[in-house]
Amino acid sequence: MLDQKILKQLEANFLMQYPKGFADPEMEKIGKKHNVNKMTEMAQEFFTPQACSNVHITAENMIKVVSRSSMVSMFEKPKFRDFVRNMDENEKAFLVNALTQILHGKKQLGFEAMVDLLQTAKLAKWSLVTIIPAYYSPKKEVFVKPTTAKNILKHFEIADPVYKPTPTWEFYKKYRALINGAKPKVDKSLSPSNAAFSGFLMMTVEK
Repeated sequence: MLDQKILKQLEANFLMQYPKGFADPEMEKIGKKHNVNKMTEMAQEFFTPQACSNVHITAENMIKVVSRSSMVSMFEKPKFRDFVRNMDENEKAFLVNALTQILHGKKQLGFEAMVDLLQTAKLAKWSLVTIIPAYYSPKKEVFVKPTTAKNILKHFEIADPVYKPTPTWEFYKKYRALINGAKPKVDKSLSPSNAAFSGFLMMTVEK
């Protein structure tokens, strides 16, 4: 668990600068750049169980979401697009099935299958594995931004989980539990979504 005393200090620092939390005008300006609400709507339309039954459309929709996300690096977007578009039928079906499992089925199985597939092109990046789940279930799943995750663990002196560059289900599960466990302990204005709550932590622990 994240230490409550440290968490409350970060909350006080943040609310001193942005009294309304993420509803503060300054934070709303930042929020517009990331367009999380629109991206969430798009993901929830694109990746329903029914929509995921169409492999080709779903693969293209994965490219769309990754390409439009402000949280994925400009270097990774074209590499991911080209990787998916160069896949054969079986590979695309494997990719879409992995995502479907992450969102609607056996999450660990899907997560590890996605990592295995992306590793074949050296694309097993935390951002690419976690971005769509974070948009699809914004109050439950987490987007793992390496720098932010490392800084949060360091600031709160968390020994377990240990961050590694290659995504693992073990780390994801524990990191997600830390984020979801800490949210109820701060003002609701700091956690309209897990991405926002992580943003609050990022802005306060990195200072």
